[in-house]
Amino acid sequence: MTSLGWWLSVALFSISMSGTPGPNNVMLTASGALYGYRRTLPHIFGIMLGCFVLFLSIALGLGALFERYPLIQQGLKVVGAAYLLYLAWKIASAPPPDFAAREGARPLTAWQAAAFQFVNPKAWVMGIALVAGFLPHDGPLIVNAAVLALLMEGVAFFCISLWAGFGMAIGRLLTTPRAWRAFNVTMGLATAACVGFIVR
Repeated sequence: MTSLGWWLSVALFSISMSGTPGPNNVMLTASGALYGYRRTLPHIFGIMLGCFVLFLSIALGLGALFERYPLIQQGLKVVGAAYLLYLAWKIASAPPPDFAAREGARPLTAWQAAAFQFVNPKAWVMGIALVAGFLPHDGPLIVNAAVLALLMEGVAFFCISLWAGFGMAIGRLLTTPRAWRAFNVTMGLATAACVGFIVR
């Protein structure tokens, strides 16, 4: 586990997986545009917490449970698809920032973001590939799994922060309510499109 090659391999894997488009990054872009980076931080930390717990759970046997009882996996797919469509509608129907405060709009909370990871298909793919490809076999399983998940999420923080920052930069370019509505609808449709990864 202490070899430089192992650390670099996990870091590169984290960059390639967490830095590419997916449900989390689409929602972070929308949140960054609507609320700014600082107010999006709970969403970011929620993603990291949820993925850490998910990856740890997969390493400790949750993935094997799904292989044994496929109905559980199918149930999570249905819940994940429904929740993702709900989030897509919330994003698409969000008012421009000037009106959001009046409507009581707020970014996704840390707990909501953390819970979403358990029905996020990309998080599952990342976790299974991470554990299968990089979990060391020597030493205590729980320690190895925790170190692996922490390294993955430590690198992922910077990658997903870039998406929120990208959204914040876009938000500064949207100067009219019409432009904001078009952006929100686009982000909502992009989020809804991620359902295809679940139901296929």
